Amino acid sequence: MKKLVLMLAAATMAVSASAQTVAESKTFDNIYVGINGGVATKTTGHKWLSDLNPNAGLRIGRWFTPVFGLAVESNAYFSNKPGESTGTVVRGLNTGLLATVNLSNWFGGYKGEPRSFEVIPVYGLGWFHSFNNKGMKNINALTSKAGIDFAFNLGESKAWQIYVEPSINYAINGAGYDGAEYNINRSFVQLNAGVVYKFKNSNGTHNFTIVTPRDQAEIDALNAQINELRNRKPEVITKEIVKEVPAVKEFTVSDLVFVTFAQGKYALTNEAKVALDNVKAGSHVQVVGTASPEGSAELNQRLSENRAKVVADYLSSRGVIVDEATGKGVQGTTSNRLAVVYVK
Repeated sequence: MKKLVLMLAAATMAVSASAQTVAESKTFDNIYVGINGGVATKTTGHKWLSDLNPNAGLRIGRWFTPVFGLAVESNAYFSNKPGESTGTVVRGLNTGLLATVNLSNWFGGYKGEPRSFEVIPVYGLGWFHSFNNKGMKNINALTSKAGIDFAFNLGESKAWQIYVEPSINYAINGAGYDGAEYNINRSFVQLNAGVVYKFKNSNGTHNFTIVTPRDQAEIDALNAQINELRNRKPEVITKEIVKEVPAVKEFTVSDLVFVTFAQGKYALTNEAKVALDNVKAGSHVQVVGTASPEGSAELNQRLSENRAKVVADYLSSRGVIVDEATGKGVQGTTSNRLAVVYVK
């Protein structure tokens, strides 16, 4: 058990290193819900096949990094074996808080999406409460669970996960035992299988996305590119960034408003709002969003569309007439995290 605690402590230390490689998570990102079920039996003093206790449970969790997460799990146990009957359908309920550590991502690194197969130890503390309708005294006990999930990620977006989990569960104190300790004679072994659904995140995927570190030279190059776009002829900008704008034929550079975004984001900054506030109410505009080359084509297309939409929505709220708002994905080979507003 000491080794397990040390392993979890080391995993916690790995959180900061992992967090540097992925995009920032919002409060409700990387949340999942799952159900599981299986059988359990006392670790000692039992008959393997005749003393099996079926159970079913619910697990809700969140990954804070690709390595470390927390989950709340509650399992109901239905059989009275090996004890005497309590006269209830549900014999007891064990609810606990689990730490989860993705060893595959810890040792192998996170590559931008989950692997098809992952190994995830779980460990935590909980509380067991028994039920009965025969007038017997209910049992309450502090519990502890240590297990390991052999998980398979499924689907094109890896939104689904199935796992098989062997575990050992201890009654640390209570339940008629004296003192508090991890004692094999106060434990039961369990074999469960489960299915998990990972909700969609603010980044448009069901998992973490990689952030490519940017140095100052790269940031300076992006700023230089934006300044260059401002100074170039409008028809050149039209050809390179927006290839299909037949409605806009003649305009000047002063008719263009550029809005920049952080990598992987589509939220408007205060500076962007100030620039958009210069577009007069009643004006007709066309909005085009673009993305930089990092990431998949599908993600970049969706990101460019979201950038165009958030600009269009903001302008519409101020009385500007948006004739069209489109996302063009990646345009060119350099960083184009932009939305361009064409004022007609």
